[in-house]
Amino acid sequence: MSSSSSSCSPRRWLRSCKRNLQLPESRLLEPGDRDRANGFEPDAPARDVPPGFAPEAVSSVELSVPLPNDREIPAGAKVFGTIVSVERAGKTTNAKIALRFDTLEINHRKIPMLASLRALAGFMEVQSAQTPEFSPGFGTPYIWATTRQIGGDEVYGVGGPVTNQASENVGKGVYGGVLVHVRAQPESRCRGALEFEDRLQALWVFSSDACGVYGIQGVKIAHAGRTEPVGQIALVADQRELLVHGASAMLLRVIP
Repeated sequence: MSSSSSSCSPRRWLRSCKRNLQLPESRLLEPGDRDRANGFEPDAPARDVPPGFAPEAVSSVELSVPLPNDREIPAGAKVFGTIVSVERAGKTTNAKIALRFDTLEINHRKIPMLASLRALAGFMEVQSAQTPEFSPGFGTPYIWATTRQIGGDEVYGVGGPVTNQASENVGKGVYGGVLVHVRAQPESRCRGALEFEDRLQALWVFSSDACGVYGIQGVKIAHAGRTEPVGQIALVADQRELLVHGASAMLLRVIP
């Protein structure tokens, strides 16, 4: 995101302000009436999609994302996309699903976007990251309790530091999540800050270097969406059926 831009309204944001922006708080919504009307159940296993049929994928932003000039993408904003394709497992092939997130909705205004997937986590991992590692002592506020992020970072309560597995300070805890400097994970394709812009990012329950799949057995990120086809995310399963529950969480990165 360009911090030198003097105006960064929601409408102009994707043209001039999106560099290095994370949308890491996205959580797949639980199955709802609209999903069923479109023929898509987020909790359903992967099955074949008829030609021309594009069920909708919807996620929500769980922690406000700070933007330059004291603006933000508010918690509760929606990220919309489509299920591009679903392939059933065969004798020599695994189940696969491809999806694409291409619209951000803020206060009923829709903004075009594309995002790649950096990390995916199951609902149990999300719950664990929000649960204190130790019960707070008598008289100790709950918000001061230490928690562990998905990926291993330690959060020392709201207002306290966030440290990575090397005990380096990477950010701070805030109400509902963390603001941290994104870091590359060694021996992975996940990058750190882009184009020398290393500002604090809202990562909700994810660590500064979170990368890959956490807590979803047998599922891998086959294509993150950073390269062609750009913006298309593909998940593949080791087992016969691919199942990602509706309360799973994603760490998305907006593509410049």
